[in-house]
Amino acid sequence: MITKKKILIILSIGILIAVAVALYMFNKPARDVQATQTDFSYKASEIVNEYLTDAKKANNKYLDEEGNSKVLEITGTVAQISEDFNHQKVILLKAATDKAGVSATFTKETSSHTTNIKVGDEITIKGVIRSGATYDKDLEMYENVTLDKSDIVSK
Repeated sequence: MITKKKILIILSIGILIAVAVALYMFNKPARDVQATQTDFSYKASEIVNEYLTDAKKANNKYLDEEGNSKVLEITGTVAQISEDFNHQKVILLKAATDKAGVSATFTKETSSHTTNIKVGDEITIKGVIRSGATYDKDLEMYENVTLDKSDIVSK
């Protein structure tokens, strides 16, 4: 027969395990994209065309079961350099003839690596995909592939 004492002990152990798992998940270190091995290397126009041709197939290729992106290196011509609301650098890689490009957002730590980059430079950026290229019918315009946690690999 189960006593109240045994129920309280089992319940306490269950609560302790739940708290330990929650603390572990909350304090888990962020993914270090730049230290991770690159999974794919492409030219900007190649990955844009892949998403515009079949977004579902591209997502299956670049995202794992949990929705985490593979690490990519994208090479292209700098079309625009800007800053987002968090004062992080954003570089758009896009050829003049492309419908869309690759917009790479740098972290606070890596934004300083963009100081010598200028429009027209051919560079390679390493990062993870946040969203793929699409065509917005309402706005009648193409949306860029978006990379996060980016850094310059080569210039």
